[in-house]
Amino acid sequence: MHRRHKHLTIFLFLLPALVLFVGILVWPIIASVHHSMFEYRSFTEPGNFVGLQNYKDLFNSQYDFGKAVINALILAALSVFIQLPLALGLALMLGNGIKGERFYLSVYFTPVLISAVVIGMLWEKIYNPIYGLVTKTFEWLNMADKLPPAGLLGDPKTALLAVFIPTIWQYVGYHMLLMYAGIKGVSPELREAAMLDGATRGQVNRYVVIPTIKPIIKVSIIFAITGSLKSYDLIKVFAKDAYNCSYKVPSLLLVRYAFHNAGGIASAIAVIMIIMCFFFAILINWMFKERDLYGKK
Repeated sequence: MHRRHKHLTIFLFLLPALVLFVGILVWPIIASVHHSMFEYRSFTEPGNFVGLQNYKDLFNSQYDFGKAVINALILAALSVFIQLPLALGLALMLGNGIKGERFYLSVYFTPVLISAVVIGMLWEKIYNPIYGLVTKTFEWLNMADKLPPAGLLGDPKTALLAVFIPTIWQYVGYHMLLMYAGIKGVSPELREAAMLDGATRGQVNRYVVIPTIKPIIKVSIIFAITGSLKSYDLIKVFAKDAYNCSYKVPSLLLVRYAFHNAGGIASAIAVIMIIMCFFFAILINWMFKERDLYGKK
């Protein structure tokens, strides 16, 4: 009886967290899958059962969902290959100890604390083709003719990159702080032993520090990819028209169709986004899985 009572007590303590987990995460996923099988005539009233037709329709030119997915994947690739190396470089620099270390930590992390809407409005002014800082800088350099007439956000060739730059500015400090904490946790004895063996500071970082913080780098990669796939708020500030802008992403289309009597299409987009996030999370975990002595994972 005592053992059974103990198990019941554990279950009761876990029950509130389990209810929240199911209600906030599991049930919305199940509901999205269900809603994606119907054609919604209004926001709350489902119409006919259409099966997988909503998923097939998504990739028609009418919805241009394929372009949105490609944009999200490009943002994810830029985050992994530009944002994270920059964050790692800053973390290594600060983690090795420099004068004013705490000041630089605060400066780099401050944009993370600012609302994405505020950042979007700020960079929208910076990109303004008439009075923006970018425009005035190019005019000062006598290179104004190099800028697109409609501005960086108005030209399809430069719009996606222009959207990505504020993302770097906002989140590089977040990833830097994660890696910095990991670097500070590396045993000083390991560093000293490598230095005594003749390793340079760069070699210590490459062969001692970075392998030690691989779990943190893995987490940062997952956060960067899934965050790019789910990006919405910052891009929404730039996008006056969620459908016609050249840097549309799945989240923009999801919200647009959810409030334009296309709940089935919106739910299908949500399900695809969930699948993509799970896929990349599993893929990154597999890639970072430790190998044994025979090279097998």
